[in-house]
Amino acid sequence: VIFEGLSTMISLGAASVRPIHRLVPPSSRGRLAASIRCFSALKEEYEYIKVERRFSEKDTATNGVGLITLNRPKALNALCDALFDDLIHAGEALDKDDDIGCMVLTGMPKAFAAGADIAEMSSRSFQDNYIKNQFSQWSQFYALQKPVIAAVNGFALGGGCELAMMCDFILAGDRAQFGQPEINLGVIPGAGGTQRLTRAVGKSKAMHMILTGERMSAEEAMQAGLVAKIYPADHLVDEAVKVGYTVAGKGRISTLMAKEAVKAAEELPLQEGLRLERRLFHALFATDDQKEGMSAFMEKRDAEFKHN
Repeated sequence: VIFEGLSTMISLGAASVRPIHRLVPPSSRGRLAASIRCFSALKEEYEYIKVERRFSEKDTATNGVGLITLNRPKALNALCDALFDDLIHAGEALDKDDDIGCMVLTGMPKAFAAGADIAEMSSRSFQDNYIKNQFSQWSQFYALQKPVIAAVNGFALGGGCELAMMCDFILAGDRAQFGQPEINLGVIPGAGGTQRLTRAVGKSKAMHMILTGERMSAEEAMQAGLVAKIYPADHLVDEAVKVGYTVAGKGRISTLMAKEAVKAAEELPLQEGLRLERRLFHALFATDDQKEGMSAFMEKRDAEFKHN
């Protein structure tokens, strides 16, 4: 299996194996066999994405970040069905990888994703879309358990904006642009734009964007609450991975429960959401990480979470 983009490459199953210190951190080298088993869930190569497993030089073996890069440059990462199949497969594989605590999804400097693949869908009929239940498979990506950060450079339009909103939060390059221009094609957003955008920025701004097809700059998106932080475009991916390391370094069980509770806030009535929050809070007192975290706080030291 060859993972592109790493400063040191490893070829598993080939005659020669190069140094692995960048792929598997020092504290994890004794667990290489287990790591290889995790790798087997990922394909050797994807047609429309690139996948890396990144580890901080100073961090532990189980606090890695899975970096997924959309890679369909000639079409500005238009989200065809085959690309989404790749994305779901890689996302689910990293979700099951014990050494990965967070994922970062990014695209190209010019475009995160310029939308769904219009050429692929333009000739489809109502019957085709209804029987296939078009876009329903996207929910598999939204269902990933581990946190997913969207690192958006360039255009995030239509399905690209909807995909970014499916992630747990968005970090944007300073030249990013967001929009739902489907109205210009005689249709409406079909993968969450009318629902998630309204929840993110409010009815008035969402309605304006969807009815006019106008775009929103990175600065406007942050002011509206769609984007969490903005970075210089050239540094966005590295900064997003650093944030990923921070998230991955927290207690894994509490991280997953925090994501579950926040996502539930979009769908549950307030009292039901508060009840779920309390129950998850109570449950975390059955974990070793809760004992370690509170002990570390009282002892004025950094916590060393073991994710159990």
